[in-house]
Amino acid sequence: MKEPRGIQSIEVGGQLLLALAHHGRPMALKDLAREAGMAPAKAHPYLVSFIKLGLVEQDGGSGPYGLGPLAMQLGLISLQQYDPVRLATPVIEALAQQLGHTVAIAVWGTRGPTIVRVAEGPTPVHISMRHGTVMSLSGTASGRLFAAWRPDDARALGEALPEMATLAAVREAGVATSRDSVVAGVSAAAAPVMDAAGRLVLALTVIGPSAGMDTTPAGPLVACLRGAAQQLSRRLGHAA
Repeated sequence: MKEPRGIQSIEVGGQLLLALAHHGRPMALKDLAREAGMAPAKAHPYLVSFIKLGLVEQDGGSGPYGLGPLAMQLGLISLQQYDPVRLATPVIEALAQQLGHTVAIAVWGTRGPTIVRVAEGPTPVHISMRHGTVMSLSGTASGRLFAAWRPDDARALGEALPEMATLAAVREAGVATSRDSVVAGVSAAAAPVMDAAGRLVLALTVIGPSAGMDTTPAGPLVACLRGAAQQLSRRLGHAA
């Protein structure tokens, strides 16, 4: 069967977007062009057009190039359409009401653990817990969870990781927690949702004021969160 004809210039320019996505960080023109297999003079007009569309942005108008707001929006939409996310969305709504805290879904994105759904509790916590927020690998419950179960992906980001003992404890407990580590007075717990291959596909994360939140692994809040994550994992074909 004959392959459908495409537009060559789009395919050529797309190599620049692929290079940015693969690298994960802003790049200088010469480095970006080299990664895309073209000369800087050839790459520049493509980048100008991508900037106009919002697919690429340039730091300060003369600095390195990075993915733009439209690219981020497209990436988030793609993540939100992922089946496990749709399956987990009504679960976090119910958990938020049951636990009385904000509950979110985090998935692995190009820049690390990324929040793609948020269900506010009766008394929402007013911190950066919005769609598109990228969570620190070492300072947040969601980040520690992904670092524990997806260490190769985590190391590829070049960010400092928690100690091996901490990651082993997360895997042993089946949950990651943080207390006053990012914002004073705010704590969180995250539980893993696995697919049929045993791969971490998303984290269920509950966040709330430290004074009214028990994040001990044996406590009722964590037990409820862990149970919801395990039930979702079974629905995705995971066998404990």
